[in-house]
Amino acid sequence: MSDATIPVFSLPAAPAARENHSQLAGMAILAVMFLGVAFWNGFPLMFYDTGAYLAEGISGAFLVERSPVYSLLLRFTGGGFSLWPVVILQALMTSYMITLLARIEVPGITLKGLTLIGAGLTVLTGIDWYVGQVEPDCMTALVLLGCYLLLFRDSRLDRAARMLVIAITGLSVASHPSHLGLIGGLLIVGAVLRGCAWLLPGWPMPNLKLTVIALACSLALTLASNFALAHAIFISRSGPVFLFARLMQDGIVQRLLDDTCPQSGYYLCPYRDRLPHNANAWLWGAGSLFHRDGGFAHSQDEDSRMIADSLKRYPLMQIKAALYDSVLQFFMFKTGDGIESQASILRPELRKDAPGQLPAYLRARQQRQRIPFQGLNMLHVTVGMLSLLGLVLLLHHAVLRRRWDGAMLPGLVLVGLVGNAIICGTFSNPHDRYQSRAMWLPALVLLLARTRDPNALHPEEESGT
Repeated sequence: MSDATIPVFSLPAAPAARENHSQLAGMAILAVMFLGVAFWNGFPLMFYDTGAYLAEGISGAFLVERSPVYSLLLRFTGGGFSLWPVVILQALMTSYMITLLARIEVPGITLKGLTLIGAGLTVLTGIDWYVGQVEPDCMTALVLLGCYLLLFRDSRLDRAARMLVIAITGLSVASHPSHLGLIGGLLIVGAVLRGCAWLLPGWPMPNLKLTVIALACSLALTLASNFALAHAIFISRSGPVFLFARLMQDGIVQRLLDDTCPQSGYYLCPYRDRLPHNANAWLWGAGSLFHRDGGFAHSQDEDSRMIADSLKRYPLMQIKAALYDSVLQFFMFKTGDGIESQASILRPELRKDAPGQLPAYLRARQQRQRIPFQGLNMLHVTVGMLSLLGLVLLLHHAVLRRRWDGAMLPGLVLVGLVGNAIICGTFSNPHDRYQSRAMWLPALVLLLARTRDPNALHPEEESGT
């Protein structure tokens, strides 16, 4: 093909000025697409936790249950004046990671091809509902994409791209405590795969160093942010609270109190017949004993002691409950969990921390009408289930052909989704949003595979003799 016939917006593998312009054009188009729901809403999408992040970031009030990193990100992006900058930043980070991944996995991908992938994600998955939401949930998928690029595609990144991926991954990890467990698990998987490289010819050699650097950056951000707001050095103080609530929901706390009270002297012994059987009721219920005793700001030493005691007394019950919750979490990914009218809940926080945004917030569709998620989820859940199946097929075909390099992306995404389900299901309790926030990744992997090879999901037929 002559130079004159090369498409103007192709994304070749070799660095060039035209490539940079095409990459920027692709990022811009994808970013606008991923903000489509927020534009339609007339205001960035809000969650119940958004008010707490605003209070922590804008007012500087430390809240145990919220990540100070994301809260301070709201401050530094001008959250008190407008919440649009933070969702625009989220859209740009997401579009950059997808564009970079597409250029590497599908060399020579055109702007049209990239646009079609973005349109497919926008229509078929819930990506818009998380990118356009003032909440760190959209960062979960970026942790997985960043780890893949740093572990398996570092040799195809130039210095600037490598530094940017490390920065995005580090920020994404630091934005939510569960992401520390996620990147830690992926590092362990990477170390195991690195060991396999000595046994299997052609096996990719993961680069653990860059992912460790991203983890170190996230830890530094977390420690610095906690010190800035709480004047103490720690990673997280909320872990025992959410785990204890999950044990209460699973009946393990009730079993412990029935078996040990009053001899144990636990503070819940007098109330063991009045405890809720739902984690959300314990954590957020208006009449909950948890809030009467000080909530997240209260010392968690007693809860930690009860957790340790229950682990020692009922190990099989603990394992069974954790497995059940993890499997349940893996298959819970409906779009729209918590995205509903919250005018009465967030109005006080916005009036205090961002009064100029209150009118636009109240005019938004989210506050004025019920969003028809039931119909939307007929599409999103179906696509999610089919995408998981397609991911397994891609991995299966790559293993059969011993194309280990081609197995790494579907394999890491699948392992990441399993890890996310285990972390959230075990250390919190199952919610649709925990898994749905990353469920656009299988669809992305399939769209890339289909763009690279239209027959990617069909096994190769052996030639006859």
